[in-house]
Amino acid sequence: MEEEHKKGMTVKEAGHKGGEKVAGTHGKEFYENIGHKGGEKTASTHGHEFYQDIGHRGGEKVAETRGKEFYQDIGHKGGQKVKRLIEEGKEGEKK
Repeated sequence: MEEEHKKGMTVKEAGHKGGEKVAGTHGKEFYENIGHKGGEKTASTHGHEFYQDIGHRGGEKVAETRGKEFYQDIGHKGGQKVKRLIEEGKEGEKK
């Protein structure tokens, strides 16, 4: 750990400071652009199955850490929102 404190700053702190500097210089669009390019490159390199696999593993991890009740809760919230949006749409059609 002593190696991380070169010149009074950890590697993590230096990375954070550098990220803030880039964000201040380039803005939100820069990150959106490089994220989009990275996603396209990953998709062309690894294919559809790659995303299925990481999504499946992520879902299993969430289920393991948060349990069945978490999915029940977010499913209920989503259903309530859809119900509300449908009702708002019907009200809008009446006007």
